[in-house]
Amino acid sequence: MNDYINVCGAGLAGCEAAWQIAKRGIKVRLYEMKPCKYTPAHHSEKFAELVCSNSLRSDRVTNAVGLLKEELLRMDSLIMEAAYATRVPAGSALAVDRNLFSEYITDKIKSNPMIEIVSQEVSDVDSDVITVVATGPLTSDKMADYIQKDLGCKGLHFFDAAAPIVDYSTINMDVAFFASRYDKGDADYINCPMTKEQYDVFYEALVSADEAELKDFDREMQKELKVFEGCMPVEVMAKRGYDTLRYGPLKPVGLVDKRTGKESYAVVQLRKENAEGTMYNLVGFQTHLTFPEQKRVFRLIPGLENAEFYRYGIMHRNTYLNSPEILSADYSMKSNANIFFAGQMTGVEGYIESTGSGFVAGINAARRFRGIEPVVFPKTTMIGAMAHYIENGGNGEFVPMNANFGIVKPLPMRVKGGKVARYEVVAARALDEIEALKPVVKE
Repeated sequence: MNDYINVCGAGLAGCEAAWQIAKRGIKVRLYEMKPCKYTPAHHSEKFAELVCSNSLRSDRVTNAVGLLKEELLRMDSLIMEAAYATRVPAGSALAVDRNLFSEYITDKIKSNPMIEIVSQEVSDVDSDVITVVATGPLTSDKMADYIQKDLGCKGLHFFDAAAPIVDYSTINMDVAFFASRYDKGDADYINCPMTKEQYDVFYEALVSADEAELKDFDREMQKELKVFEGCMPVEVMAKRGYDTLRYGPLKPVGLVDKRTGKESYAVVQLRKENAEGTMYNLVGFQTHLTFPEQKRVFRLIPGLENAEFYRYGIMHRNTYLNSPEILSADYSMKSNANIFFAGQMTGVEGYIESTGSGFVAGINAARRFRGIEPVVFPKTTMIGAMAHYIENGGNGEFVPMNANFGIVKPLPMRVKGGKVARYEVVAARALDEIEALKPVVKE
């Protein structure tokens, strides 16, 4: 047996995994192709490069990603240590000086005597050596090809097109109604009816809304996908003509509101995202509008005027696995427990979510090395809820997901005082679970 564990990729997930393994007294070979080769998004030689925003989002535990931060902080996460050490003022958000942040992590990793840095591109892995693959959403073509063909990870995605997801409890059901088209099957869809006047307002806002700036590699990928109607952004579809949406995803035919006995001029449908019914996605609303514009425009839909978004719509280059078919809740492969995946390749979205997956993969790679049972975090924690989603997915096709309270195990009782009060109880429960797990995780 080898006396080391391989980690491929020195992004947030890879660095966190390597650090957690090394902390447990096990040697790590950390492979990073920079500076020999760069992805289209990366420019610095440093590890854990933040290629987009320098914001790690809210640090309040009543916010899902804030709770995830606190869980990781209590578990001695390197990334969270670096974030608070290089924090810059940003109100209730945790933002960092991106250069100092990367320097901090790079120095920590390079000065750790248990971690050997190997500067080369990885195009395969030794399946007999415990390995964490954290090569990111822009994984090289060679590695992606290997993952698909040699590791048997069929259906590797190269483009991420996902519709927004909203909190069911914030949908106005005095306006929206449950129904299936022509009353076929169960009434599983929530339907938001529009009059002509309401559709006019929504349509004009949609076609004039600001789109997110695309990076060159996203733009090239979208050119390649123009022929695939299923990947078309809803705003692009709308610009084809006033009635295009009414004959497409907003088609009202067969959807009768029993309160009026009539079909509407247009109908936006929402489909259940998880078994608990706490999350619903907007059917056919893949988009690359900016997040503020999505919130503004989609709240013009009747019934969604006060909707809270668990996830906004996204369309970008993103290599990720069909994880529910491939990975377990410890982020190891179901077909080969020596190989772990971490980071956005698993289907988590966001800096902290990637860190969380790297943390879980790292500690469990170390446990496998030592021949002890993996730690599977409970679904009552945000770390565990993310891992559970990776292992099981939601309803329908698997799509990447941010941390959100919709994937956490619901409370067994009602909590008075509104959403914030409910989330305070959820967070307290999660942090109690984390404290109880500390002795086990440190093994």
